Amino acid sequence: MKKVFRFIGLIFKGIWKVINFTRLAIINLLFFAVLAMFYFAFTQVEPTPEAAQKEAALVLNISGPIVEQSSYVNPMDSVTGSLFGRDLPKENVLFDIVDSIRHASTDDSVKGLVLSLRDMPETSLTKLRYIAKALNEFKATGKPIYAYGAFYNQSQYYIASYADKVYLAPDGAVLIKGYSAYSMYYKTLLEKLDVTTHVFRVGTYKSAVEPFLRDDMSEAAKESATRWVSQLWGAYVDDVASNRQIETSVLTPTMDEFLKELEAADGDLAALSKRLGLVDELVTKQQVNQAMVEAFGSDGEGGFNAVGYYEYLASMPYDLPEQSDNQVAVIVASGTIMDGEQPRGTIGGDSTAALLKQAREDDSVKSVVLRVDSPGGSAFASEVIRNEVQALRDAGKPVVVSMSSVAASGGYWISMNANKIMAQPTTITGSIGIFSVVTTFEKGLNNIGINTDGVGTSPFSGVGVTTGISEGASKAFQMGIENGYKRFITLVANNRNMSVTDVDSVAQGRVWTGKDALERGLVDKIGDFDDAVALAAELGGMEKYDIYWVEEPLSPAQQFVQDIMQQVKVSLGLDLSAWVPQSLLPVATQLQQHASLLESFNDPKGQYVLCLTCNIE
Repeated sequence: MKKVFRFIGLIFKGIWKVINFTRLAIINLLFFAVLAMFYFAFTQVEPTPEAAQKEAALVLNISGPIVEQSSYVNPMDSVTGSLFGRDLPKENVLFDIVDSIRHASTDDSVKGLVLSLRDMPETSLTKLRYIAKALNEFKATGKPIYAYGAFYNQSQYYIASYADKVYLAPDGAVLIKGYSAYSMYYKTLLEKLDVTTHVFRVGTYKSAVEPFLRDDMSEAAKESATRWVSQLWGAYVDDVASNRQIETSVLTPTMDEFLKELEAADGDLAALSKRLGLVDELVTKQQVNQAMVEAFGSDGEGGFNAVGYYEYLASMPYDLPEQSDNQVAVIVASGTIMDGEQPRGTIGGDSTAALLKQAREDDSVKSVVLRVDSPGGSAFASEVIRNEVQALRDAGKPVVVSMSSVAASGGYWISMNANKIMAQPTTITGSIGIFSVVTTFEKGLNNIGINTDGVGTSPFSGVGVTTGISEGASKAFQMGIENGYKRFITLVANNRNMSVTDVDSVAQGRVWTGKDALERGLVDKIGDFDDAVALAAELGGMEKYDIYWVEEPLSPAQQFVQDIMQQVKVSLGLDLSAWVPQSLLPVATQLQQHASLLESFNDPKGQYVLCLTCNIE
């Protein structure tokens, strides 16, 4: 027996040595990375003012997701995230992209724009349309826009369609697949695992809980999803067809029509793209480089005169406020709504309410724009934020909600008390409903011989994950959810000047586009972020004003660590995902996404106003 324990001890000792070695190796790596960063910082030659003003094309080489607000990532989260297939994040703030394009349009040193978007992932149409607005403003100055790609995904091609000329590699393709709304369903799996899922909901169309109850999408959910997915796809098709001056039917073939066209092109997707008018020329990278040299001049090193997006953004001057007593405060509410204090990138009931309170107590702030990009989340946290929006109005400061890609369920809850709500036609909103999900494991435990028994002092004492939920407790939970739904639609009715009956008819968890929401009285106007700011200034009685972005600042230590981690990534090429077998990355990514969703379920009462189907593909 001693030999057995000694052997086990040797195993654990060996494991500890490996862990300790790995820990020390990572710490040493980070230490040398910091030294390298300081070395490069002090030895790198700063560009001369003349070089910074050199005439060139701005290359829009966006890499990474486009977000409403950058988020702080804990350094250890970055390391573990890489192990789960998520590289150290490089987020691109939507407003930074638009501001840089607008600045370049009036910058005499920028002679044109080159769209090089191969590392830009799929992005919501609402965000893409705001970027496209800036591209049209750029084109209006007479400066050319070119696009080049070996392959274009759907979002990349949408932006590229605004170019004066679109280039494609001879062996490339334009990959347009349309929009869809698919979910995974777990009913049979849960039954096989003997897991009991207790679902409490109100809303015929509240499909967020269907994955726990069904193996497929209900007809009601399909009806709702078909409407808004079709509207988004119609908007995409109309925009691209107009930009490329082609028939909309080119972008909406049946499978038989597509196969016939592809067969005529001998299976050559690039040739088919050119024949259909999706691109202008099929050229190699060398050929497009030569075309850009002819357009913008040579840099003397085989390339053309160019400045990258990130370099240009860093060089843009910072405009100091001039009208400090007249400010439109902008507060971004982006991500899942959770209870308590939450970091940027999510919405915390307490933390977001604190930002609204800060704007309310600032005498220089005359009105507020609440920028919402959220599928919802905690009902309790949503109410905390809504109360602070009302407090702003009570203080005489108008609030305008600017809906981005998604402002549904809890995202609508925090919006409904605003003086005015503005949405884009392609905004996803509505989903006015509420649900609760409780999972218990008493059946599975009983099947393997584990039983729970005891005594309690009340009817709810025995309710738990190992004992299940009694019929009486289930009725109590359902009544609580029904009360929450009644409160939701009553609040909407009071704030939107509608009857409760009328609200209920457009609620029931149904999802609407911004266009439909306007027709049904859920929003006031169609407009983008610029329109919302202008309206807020008008309601605040300001002709001249500054925009004041109210956000929780990073502490010096947080900012330093975040900068260090980014430098490690850039300077040393640190990518821990390379250590994970490629076959496991998709699985690891899925696990991480599910874990993130579960972590966001922290409502004190277990009641959620969340639209899980609002994220389209």
